[in-house]
Amino acid sequence: MPHLFTPLQLGDLTLPNRIAVSPMCQYSCTDGFATDWHLVHLGSRAVGGAGLIIMEATAVSPEARISPGDHGIWRDGHVPKLRQITDFIRSQGARPAIQLAHAGRKSSTMRPWDGDGGLSLSDGGWANVFAPSAVPFSETYPQPIALDAGGIRKVVDDFAAATRRALQAGFEVIELHSAHGYLLHEFLSPLSNQRTDDYGGSFQNRIRALLEVLTAVQLEWPEERPILVRISATDWAEGGWDADQSVALAQILKDRGVALIDCSTGGLVPYAKIPAGPGFQVPFAERIRKETGVPTGAVGFITEPAQADAIIQNEQADIVLLARQMLRDPYWPVHAAATLGHEVSWPVQYLRAAPHGSTARSK
Repeated sequence: MPHLFTPLQLGDLTLPNRIAVSPMCQYSCTDGFATDWHLVHLGSRAVGGAGLIIMEATAVSPEARISPGDHGIWRDGHVPKLRQITDFIRSQGARPAIQLAHAGRKSSTMRPWDGDGGLSLSDGGWANVFAPSAVPFSETYPQPIALDAGGIRKVVDDFAAATRRALQAGFEVIELHSAHGYLLHEFLSPLSNQRTDDYGGSFQNRIRALLEVLTAVQLEWPEERPILVRISATDWAEGGWDADQSVALAQILKDRGVALIDCSTGGLVPYAKIPAGPGFQVPFAERIRKETGVPTGAVGFITEPAQADAIIQNEQADIVLLARQMLRDPYWPVHAAATLGHEVSWPVQYLRAAPHGSTARSK
């Protein structure tokens, strides 16, 4: 029976354990460029023993950013710093991943510590915000422009170009962001997608944009390297995207070669009623895994080693993704290993302080 520190095979890639650093926006870029903050932020979690390090939501075009501080991969100049980051992550035995994203109607907005809502041009926002339909997220957010056929084609092409740069930058895993109310999720949900063309209405039409992006990404990405898709398994709102549709989508994604479904929830509408609590999203990962056979990731209020280990041992998910807990403790994986009684490798530089039985991490 697998446990939290059992390796996991995804395509030709072996993760050393089942612990992933969930993508967390740092809102600390200028013009999309990563900085030493990102090197230290992600690098410290690799030193801390996580098996998979997923870089924050990374905009595939300037207009795809959530805020002016978002990370980007729309130009070749973004690649060198990313290569430095992925090289360091790999040197610590972890696997570097990147989440490719388009913010859709939630773009051109403030950084969280600056407030909530849209940004004017004078404050650093941008003129055009795009979405499946001209329906804003809320009254304080920008009024989006409904994408036409050419606009959708550009989005697909932008994801493909971003994939090429991600490969050049040394990432070994790509995650497509189709959750939390951003563009690809907006196409999925009837609450944000009111189109009457081939991209709206029926379930098959609403998943079309995501599938076109997936196909374009697969054409640029080595077949043996895994592609993950993050979904919001439910909108937590009447008439929206729900668990039944998520199961149906997961089966299609599995059949099209997606290696793992990262199961989050919510984010599409501000009035969602979310019953947040420890492990509250795990049942969605468990159901999708059991009904489709696709590997899944569980995320959301996973904080304790025994809790995370039980999710894996009970076959509710194949990996656990930690976010806020990793901010509190970058070394959570090595601490969890000691708590659960597993041998874990520490950087040789830290070995003198490691628990008894720890081994040095190979360089």
